[in-house]
Amino acid sequence: MGSYVNNHLIKDEQVVFETTYHWTIFFTWASLFTLTIAAWIKRSSDEFVITNKRLVIKTGFISRETIELNLNKVESIQVDQSIWGRMLGFGTVSIHGTGETRQVFTRISDPLEFRRKYQEQYDQYTHARGTFN
Repeated sequence: MGSYVNNHLIKDEQVVFETTYHWTIFFTWASLFTLTIAAWIKRSSDEFVITNKRLVIKTGFISRETIELNLNKVESIQVDQSIWGRMLGFGTVSIHGTGETRQVFTRISDPLEFRRKYQEQYDQYTHARGTFN
């Protein structure tokens, strides 16, 4: 588990699913120009985590941006995969939160599993709270 999420779990919160960038991130122009150092830093520092209470995404190495949404504040998670993405297991994940929140992350490993784990946790979260939408 990533260090950011590990240090910021709330009471009774557990990590359910964690993913990172797919290995194809090493074959981008930015990666090639920096001799894969940029891709390595990005892959090792960014965290995409679903817990039993929240969706937590942390990006950045020196400067940091975090998105922490309660499960009931996520309106949808959209997954886009090219033919290569389907064959190799990566895709683009778009997270739409309540209001105008929308974040897009490309080349994420196992994007369909990421969405499925969110949906499972959301169902458990709403059943535990007795709120059915």
